[in-house]
Amino acid sequence: MPADIPLIGLAHGSRHAGVSASVSGLMATAGRLGSIPTAAAYLDLTAPDLAATAAALVQQRFQRAVVAPLLFTSAFHATVDVPQAVAAASAETGLELVVADILGTGADMLAVLTTSMAAAGIGDHAPVLLFSVGSSDEAANDAIQSLAGRLEATRSAPVRAAFGTRAPRADAVLAELPTPAAIVPLFISPGLLLDPLVALSDRRGLVLAPPLGDLLAPLLLQRYAAALT
Repeated sequence: MPADIPLIGLAHGSRHAGVSASVSGLMATAGRLGSIPTAAAYLDLTAPDLAATAAALVQQRFQRAVVAPLLFTSAFHATVDVPQAVAAASAETGLELVVADILGTGADMLAVLTTSMAAAGIGDHAPVLLFSVGSSDEAANDAIQSLAGRLEATRSAPVRAAFGTRAPRADAVLAELPTPAAIVPLFISPGLLLDPLVALSDRRGLVLAPPLGDLLAPLLLQRYAAALT
């Protein structure tokens, strides 16, 4: 991989204290695996924004970088916020920014979830709640539901999707699943929407897989390589 083209992971951002460390850790892991420079940036709520990260790379004499949106669906953030942030950062700093595909919900993400579940000790016969943020874009929510269905097809127990910002909510889905169910977050890092499920799993003794974090590094490098070809 070209060591003169950095990879910027562009996350949404959050007021949760654990977000910055998780995203920075993911980018550091991707950098080690790919032997490339990496950096983190955020669309909102967390610093630095993309313009600040781009400016720092220009100071290091980089002329071009790949921006990988750390997003799972092609909703408003991917289709509006990311292009606007990229255009503004490039105009402000002069850094050429190539936008990679989002993380998505494809076969490679299914493989990441399977790895996460195995590491958390979630067996093939355990019912699973796949927990996502949710969106006002129905196509984005449908993509999560499809991911849950494809994950279920690889297992011997049901998998159901629930969302943090819209129905179906986690409590309602857990009430419909056989017990005990495990919870698998489609999250990169800790988050305010995930905290209630952490408390819920503690109260009920449910297995909760951690956020995906560093497990996404190989997938991120695939997006980087594809963007450069």
